[in-house]
Amino acid sequence: MDDRMDTATLRARWHATTAAAGAAADRDPDPYADRLLAAWAEPQRRYHTTAHLADVLARIDVLAAYAADPAAVELAAWFHDAVYRPDRSENEERSAALAERALPELGIDAARTAEVARLVRLTVTHDPAPGDTNGEALCDADLAVLAGGPDAYAAYVGAVRAEYGFVPEEAFRSGRAAVLRQLLGLPRLFRTPYGAAHWEAPARRNLAAELADLSTGPTTGPGTGPTTDTGAGPGSDPAARE
Repeated sequence: MDDRMDTATLRARWHATTAAAGAAADRDPDPYADRLLAAWAEPQRRYHTTAHLADVLARIDVLAAYAADPAAVELAAWFHDAVYRPDRSENEERSAALAERALPELGIDAARTAEVARLVRLTVTHDPAPGDTNGEALCDADLAVLAGGPDAYAAYVGAVRAEYGFVPEEAFRSGRAAVLRQLLGLPRLFRTPYGAAHWEAPARRNLAAELADLSTGPTTGPGTGPTTDTGAGPGSDPAARE
């Protein structure tokens, strides 16, 4: 995890974000902080961990000026992988449903709750409509891992493969390659001006290199080899995305 965001820092950020989003002063944010931090630390996770949450929140700090409702975007980051089972396909829906239960209990209004849930569901495709500035900020923050340097990208790929360790190698490689082709076929991976300027080119280089590796031979084992959280298994999200 980014050393700027240990568990205590994440908890403090949750308090600040819920307050900014309009949580009632008499509602205690800690029970949901406990629940969310425990969920993000579940043992089946290798990529979708508190480190990923911290990274997405840090990127949202960079992109917040582009969003119409930065508080909703931050809350969506907290919930977007809160429910995560790599062998399931309904993770985003269940994560959105959790937000729809939790936020009203904190006194956050119905309109913002609905926006947070919509944003969580948007991470199924990472394809916000033109003008959806909240969606653009969240999706760019989630996909920014694709633009990492060689070591960071290799670590990401290995972590995703480890999450899908139950998937046979051939099936994983085939599914992963399909995801990479889908991503490379998009006109733009990143929609915010910052993401387009800083992340688009390196992300495309990484995806193309990983796809080439997948076509030339097997990975050296389950925790290594090319991947992006763009998964390649029964429960993968289309970009394996983050």
